[in-house]
Parts: sequence; structure tokens; C-alpha cells
Amino acid sequence: MLKRTPIIVANWKMHKTGAEAQEFLTQIQGKIPSSVKVFIAPPFTALSVMKPQGVVLGGQNMHEADEGAFTGEISARMLKAAGAQFVLLGHSERRRLFHETDHLIHQKLQKAISSQLLPVLCIGETLEERQAKKTVDVLSNQLKSALSGISPAEIVLAYEPVWAIGTGQTATPQIAQEVHQFCRSFLKKLWGEEIAAKTSILYGGSVTPETAPALAKQPDIDGALVGGASLDAAKFIQIIQGFI
Repeated sequence: MLKRTPIIVANWKMHKTGAEAQEFLTQIQGKIPSSVKVFIAPPFTALSVMKPQGVVLGGQNMHEADEGAFTGEISARMLKAAGAQFVLLGHSERRRLFHETDHLIHQKLQKAISSQLLPVLCIGETLEERQAKKTVDVLSNQLKSALSGISPAEIVLAYEPVWAIGTGQTATPQIAQEVHQFCRSFLKKLWGEEIAAKTSILYGGSVTPETAPALAKQPDIDGALVGGASLDAAKFIQIIQGFI
């Protein structure tokens, strides 16, 4: 079985100034094992002032156009100029709070790939959808919409069970593994076995230092998308160590 390097992504959302972000990097410096890739998505204002050592910086979102009269937005070119190498797309908060559609996320994914920004594509179902046993249907639709017409490309998937974000609930390792296995089988049908085997699929539902080790043992869970726990340097390092 192909061994994929674990990827741990910190999504800081609307937290930390540039100075606070750089202080965080100082706190984790020298504590990241070489066997794990660490990605950090800080606020846009912190991107260009951070001096990463051993971590990869990225954006939390981006516009699908190269430039234009889009007040408050940021383009792929601007992200790259600020030091970003990846971008989060389709995060549940963008879908729910900012009404981003599957079609819009598809456009953003195309732009990220053509701009050589690694897309971290987020997918996931709500509590209502899970209770109605629609998880597979919801994820299938999100994946089809996002990846339709796109040639095989390097992407990272992040499964976010929306019902487990900020609620203190976490999908059991077995539940998470079942969904990750489904996502990999979807990619296999779409892009072939080789691409599916290489693609990292992360779990993103209230990951903590306590839950990380059990998640890491699952064969199709290749890391974590971490929200609140990534704001604390000590907790974040513990999560990283849980995936060694």
C-alpha cells in the first residue's frame, strides 16, 4: 500500500494579527517532525509578514477571477505573491455563511489549479443530511460538481462532517474511515487508481490532541484540517505528533 505523508492543516479563520502569527511560528519552530507536512492558512493580512520555517503557508479562500472590481476579495496571483502555496476551497463556513455554491467552488478550483496553487477542497454533510442517510449522496454531488471536467491534478481533499465542527462531537475513527474510503473510491472511478492512491484525504471535524492518534491509524485518513485547536501552539504540536 502506498504510504502518503501526513498533512496537518491549520485553518486560523479570523484569528491572529501578523505579529501573533509570527510568534506562533516561533513557538513551534524545531518541533515539527520531518515525517509530517504542516500547512498553515492564516488571515490574508498575516501571509506576507510570516517567515515560515518548515511549514507551508496558504490562503483561506480566493476569488475565481484574476483581477477586477471585487471589493474585499483576493486573487490567486495575490495569494502567491504574498507567499501562499495552497488555498482552502469550499470550506463549510464559506458554503453556509457566505452562500458559496458548488458551481462557484468548481470555478475557484479550476483557477487554483491553473495558477499552480494546491487546492485543499473541503466537502462534508450537515447533521440533517447525515440523519437522513444522505452522506454519500451529498459528498458525491459536491465532488462531481467540483471536479467535473477537470483533468487529473494534484489536490488535497478534506472531509468536514459539518455536524462535528465546533460542537465537541467527532466522527468515530471508523465512521471517518468509511467516508474517506468512499472519497478515494470516487477518485479512483474519476481519475484512476494511481491518482486516487496518491491523493491525501484529511479529516476535519473538531480534531484534538486526544482524537488525533486514533484517526491517524485509519488507512485512508492522511492527516487533519484543524480549526480551533490549531490556534494553540502546544495543542497543535500534539496533534501533529499524533500523526507520526
